[in-house]
Amino acid sequence: MRPVCVLGLGLIGGSVLRAADAAGYPVWGATESALDADAARAEGFSVEPSVADAVRRAASTDALVVLAVPLPAVEPVLREIAALAPECRLTDVVSVKGPVVDAVSRLLPRARYAGGHPMAGLSASGWAASDAELFQDAAWVVTADVEESEEDGAVSATDPTLWREVARLALDCGGQVVPATAAEHDAAVARVSHLPHMMAAVLAAVGADGGPLALTLGAGSFRDGTRVMASRPELVRAMCEGNRQALLDAVDDALGRLGAARGALASTGSVAATVQAGHSARLAWERLTGPREEGVTEVPVTNLARLVALGRAGGRVIDLTDRTAMVRMPQPPSSASGV
Repeated sequence: MRPVCVLGLGLIGGSVLRAADAAGYPVWGATESALDADAARAEGFSVEPSVADAVRRAASTDALVVLAVPLPAVEPVLREIAALAPECRLTDVVSVKGPVVDAVSRLLPRARYAGGHPMAGLSASGWAASDAELFQDAAWVVTADVEESEEDGAVSATDPTLWREVARLALDCGGQVVPATAAEHDAAVARVSHLPHMMAAVLAAVGADGGPLALTLGAGSFRDGTRVMASRPELVRAMCEGNRQALLDAVDDALGRLGAARGALASTGSVAATVQAGHSARLAWERLTGPREEGVTEVPVTNLARLVALGRAGGRVIDLTDRTAMVRMPQPPSSASGV
């Protein structure tokens, strides 16, 4: 197995280190947090004294480097990597892909890079919150950017061999791989991750505006709807602000729907259309993330354009061979589901 070097040992990076170690990979890490470094070492994990030391070790062993730092720290860490391992194998677990792709293109143009983002997390942070089982059955995006060629049609701008290695690591950590372009990833997570954080912030503030009585009466819907606001505010800001344009589009959509709901409530006293649309959407999410068909589509790993198309349709890679990706698609809608 190729060694894995994890830079950043918070919730996600620490969980990658734990899961990769459990899967049998030679692993080590580095972090700017002395607290996280000491805690990881106390559990027997190899933690280098600095990012530079970890990157030198990665360069000498041709390891896969996993960038697991908050978005504001991406460029400084990439500059260290560029100075010591400019042609490294590189992935990341940052929640926004566009800024990372741009930074890698500028600072490490010779690196072999495929971005990543496991859709798993907690409101807690740091090494103490990390868990080798965090990614079990979670969607884990591995980006496969595709360029259009007039002569050949869609061609890959991502090295298929490197993409396969990153996807293999994600699978071995317990995830299910969703191929996507960086731009499509950012547009999607703006709606299902970043907008929910914004809505949770608004919901929490509106609830608090009701005073102690309102907060005392807050139960399941308020608790679940505001859970992510227990996260560190600076991490939420970095995620949302780093995906500004896509989040603006999602916020505009949400404001339009809220405006329509308000208009209907004021004029007719009914929110039936809003509630029914939300109910149908929730059922669609359950269908796409629930049990899957037994049938599996086999796709050559070199055909990243096809893999991206299947990911766009809700497919997840559940296994890989040297040449083939096995993609399981969601069940078709049933008449009983109403969607």
